[in-house]
Amino acid sequence: MKEIISIAPGRTCLFGDHQDYLGLPIIACAINRYITVKATKNNSNTFNIDLPDINKKRIITLNKPFTKLEKEDFLQAALQVLKRYSCIPNCGYNVLITGTIPINSGTSSSSALTIAWVQFLLKAFGPKHLLTPEYISQLAFEAEVLEFNAPGGKMDQYSIGLGNIIYLETGNHFAYEVLKKPITGLIMADSGVPKETIGLLKRLRTNAWKAIEEVKKELPNFKIETANIKDLQNYLNCVSQDLKPYLEAAIGNYNVTKAALKEFKKEELDIIKIGDLMNEHHYYLKNLLKITVPKIDDMINAALNAGALGAKIVGSGGGGSITVLAPKNREEHIMKAIYKAGAKNVYVASVDGGARIL
Repeated sequence: MKEIISIAPGRTCLFGDHQDYLGLPIIACAINRYITVKATKNNSNTFNIDLPDINKKRIITLNKPFTKLEKEDFLQAALQVLKRYSCIPNCGYNVLITGTIPINSGTSSSSALTIAWVQFLLKAFGPKHLLTPEYISQLAFEAEVLEFNAPGGKMDQYSIGLGNIIYLETGNHFAYEVLKKPITGLIMADSGVPKETIGLLKRLRTNAWKAIEEVKKELPNFKIETANIKDLQNYLNCVSQDLKPYLEAAIGNYNVTKAALKEFKKEELDIIKIGDLMNEHHYYLKNLLKITVPKIDDMINAALNAGALGAKIVGSGGGGSITVLAPKNREEHIMKAIYKAGAKNVYVASVDGGARIL
């Protein structure tokens, strides 16, 4: 094809932050901010890539022997992964990559880039049977996480690739369900504080699994997937003091996500209940996992004081963004309050249909 335009949306996690690396479920949705890959065939043997948003250009030469994968080089990682699936580029393209997703803000600009790039490569070079939301999501996960032996899960890639609001079982019995209930009043706010991803995720994942293993030593039949919040104290008695917060957060967040799924499956969505659950989820993220920073705390407090139904940090933490649930006709008032608290960027978000070729 002479020209291909591939787009992928950002995402926000509604429920289940810091759950997917434990094999626990999440509820997330794609949002209407995008990474766009516009590729024009150039009859050469190179991908000439222009990334004006970050003032970078690069050239990838086709069929050139490859030796070392640089940190977070998701473009090259995707090429390596796709080669194993018989997607082998045989002609060059001039590639313009632009975006409206705030970078390093917890709304998955890197995953959207990887998804859009994988989608373009499959459209241009096949195999065509892989050009489905499920395959694109899985291949992007392999490129972004497995190829780097990174600590992340599948939430970002699948919520972006599949679109809409999804419930994702991330464990051994991997499955997903698209939740058809509409949700309005979503506000995203970027703190302007760059999030910390790799180091923070690694520490939290390591400590959560240590806590789980300590419980298993005392209770051999314990499984985090079947843990009951009513038995929390019994579980906590099995772990050392320093690991108690990680175990309580894992079980508490899991309980919140299950409760939210029940709400999304009801005939009428109770937006107030969803907001309450969002606040409960944030409690675990802030007070037990301690992934917030002062500006994030100020933004959350400002949103709630201005009448928001719920508010929580999004993503790995250490900075990044928050997502807020506003009652009808209160969006502007709440947005002004968040700006006043120091937010860099605040915008109303709507649920997006997922990655696609235009």
